Order: sequence, then structure tokens, then C-alpha cells
Amino acid sequence: MSVISKEAFDSALCAESALAPVFAGFDRVARICAERIMDAFAEFRVSDAHLHGTTGYGYGDRGRDTLEQIYARVFGCEAALVRQQITCGTHAIAIGLFGLLRPGDVMLSVTGKPYDTLDEVIGLTGTDGNGSLSDYGVKYEQIDMTDDGELDLSAIRERLGSGTVRMVFVQRSKGYAADRRTLSVAEIGELCSLVHSVSDAYVVVDNCYGEFTEETEPVSVGADLQIGSLIKNPGGGLCRTGGYLAGTKKAVELCSYRYTCPGIGAEVGASLDENRAMYQGLFFAPTVVAAALKCAALAAYMFGQAGYKTVPCWDEPRHDIIQAVDLGSAEKICAFTLGIQSGSPVDSYVTPEPWDMPGYGDPVVMAAGTFTSGASIELSADAPIRPPYTVYFQGGLTYETGRLGIMRAYDLVMSTK
Repeated sequence: MSVISKEAFDSALCAESALAPVFAGFDRVARICAERIMDAFAEFRVSDAHLHGTTGYGYGDRGRDTLEQIYARVFGCEAALVRQQITCGTHAIAIGLFGLLRPGDVMLSVTGKPYDTLDEVIGLTGTDGNGSLSDYGVKYEQIDMTDDGELDLSAIRERLGSGTVRMVFVQRSKGYAADRRTLSVAEIGELCSLVHSVSDAYVVVDNCYGEFTEETEPVSVGADLQIGSLIKNPGGGLCRTGGYLAGTKKAVELCSYRYTCPGIGAEVGASLDENRAMYQGLFFAPTVVAAALKCAALAAYMFGQAGYKTVPCWDEPRHDIIQAVDLGSAEKICAFTLGIQSGSPVDSYVTPEPWDMPGYGDPVVMAAGTFTSGASIELSADAPIRPPYTVYFQGGLTYETGRLGIMRAYDLVMSTK
């Protein structure tokens, strides 16, 4: 790593002084979540036998089945499907969408257009006949958030009153919508109460980046299903792949039929040698998420003080691990991602370049010097090359190492015209 300037060191020290009470809040949430995980491990009598896997069909995989019971208990819901065969967060969400929606149903997104990688899943873009929801006769509608960044509850109530909506879809995190707020669990709970009071629609939450940032999870306040990736928050930096769906017994069972097939569902799926990492990753997750939150707040303070717009600001509540910084040019985006890459433990010598990444409508530049490819709970940053040239930063397995990457990014941005 190149020498970090005195300016960057001083900015970080100033930030840490201001952020002391904010960091203490992150640590408090981590303690609460860790206690809940430890209680679940004890309740289900986790032993060495649970850490070893199965092969073939995976019938009677004790470790796999117990881990799913633990996830359900930790998240505060009835059931969970936690599998390494789920390849990514988008795959997990697709399982949820196809598992619950049927021809003629309406999927209503109430947080505006979902993340870019769902466009072809829904059928907003792509080729007819590729197997999207649209191909199967599922209709898509959306309600944008208000100008104040709130859920438009009155519009949602009005739309639900006319029937046909089978799923209310919530993207908790901002995705690539830089000015959009991430939703709190309390806000999602209010939405769930509204939806369930006027309709029988499922409330499904894309919970990527949100796990363990608060004391509770969306399914504990009424969501029928929450979905995420194991190479983000709940995998604790140790899971090498996988995803989860958690919620009501009915919703998870229907999704399991999409995960495999009707009549088999969650009964199969060999865990191979992944159980140990999945258990240990969940064990570490609250501490790792707290470190990622600290890194995000540090970046927000340093770049905010330097005059860049940050969402959220350093002293605003956080409900996910993502930090957006408006840098104003493609050159500064590339400088930022180079700084993060050079401050990473793996491939620190690599220069990130924009490329046509599958599932995205614009070239994307991504810094990911991670132990697990694409693991965004590790120190990483990515950005679509389009105005207003916003970079999205997340992760940091440890605060100490994440801090170094942030300072390096700060130096390179400051030196770029």
C-alpha cells in the first residue's frame, strides 16, 4: 500500500473523535444480536456433529436443518431456507418471486424500481421468452417513494383496495438510487400492518445489506418473507457462497418448491463441506456488521468534511451497511475504487476498470479485493458510470483494515482533478 498522507490520517482521527458515540451505538446493537445468536445456538444444542456435511441428495442433513431453525429463531420468524446452492442475492430474490407469484398476479414494488439486476427477472428489460415473470403472465407495477423519502402509504392503500396485488415488494436498501433512504425495520413494520389490514398480499423484503444493523429484522415485524445473500451481512465474511429466505412457514415452503421442485422442496440439498463456515459466519456476523457500519460512518465523515455529498450523513441513523458518496466525475469514481482496491488484502495491486457487468444497464467499476469473490461484507466499492457519478462503498471485515482502505481512497480522490 502506498504511503497515506498526513491529511488523511488527521481527517480519520478527527472523524473518530466525532464518531465515538455513533460507534458505541453500533457496538450496542452487535451485542444484542450476538446474544440472540448465542441463545439460539444453545437452544438447538449445536455440536461438532452439526458442522459436518452430507453428499448426494442430502437427506436428513442435521447440520443444514438445524442451521435453518437457528436462522428462523434469530430473525424472529417461523421458517428459513439457508443454502449454499443459492448463488447470489438476485438468485435468492428470484426464488422468492417465482415461488410466491402465479400467472395473473401483480407484483407491486413500493420502493420504486428495484435494483438493476432484477430488471430481467421481472421482465422490465431483456428478451421475450427468457423465462422472466412477465413471460409467465405476472404483472409488475410500482409506487415511488415520496419526495421526502417516505413510503407513500396512502397510494399503497389505494392500490391494494382495488385487488389483484399478490405481492408487495420492498427493497430495504437504496441500491443505485443515491438519494433514496434505506428503510428502517420500524417503517417496514408499519407497511406490513397496512398491507395485512386491507389485503392478503405477501410482503416480501429484499433485505440485502440490512441484517444485524438493527436489533430486529423485517420478518419479526410482519413481513412474510425476507431475503438475503450469505456473502453479505449474515455470512460474517466466512461463507463462501449461498443465500437465505426466511419468513412464514407457508411462504418458505412455497419458495422451497421453486428452489428445487414441487414435492421435494427443502428435503434435499447436500451441505457438502459448507456447514462449518455457515455456522461460524452467523456467529461472527454481528461483530463484522458493526465493523462495516463503522467503516461506512468513517467514510461519510471524511468525504462529507471534504465537501462531497454523502448518503447517509455521518450522524444519521443507519439501516444498512452501504455508504453513497457523490464524487461528480468518472475519474474520481475510478480513483476511489482504486484506493479501496489498493487497501484490500487480496489483489491489492489490481487497477479496477469499468466493464459491462452482467445484469447492469451501464458500465460498472468495482473494487473487491476480497477473500471470497464478490463478497460485499468485505471491503468493497462499486459504481455505475453515469451521472451524478456516485460510488457505493460497503463492508470491512475489521474496522482497522477498512480504515486503511478509506484513507487510501481519500488520498486518491483528493489528488484527482
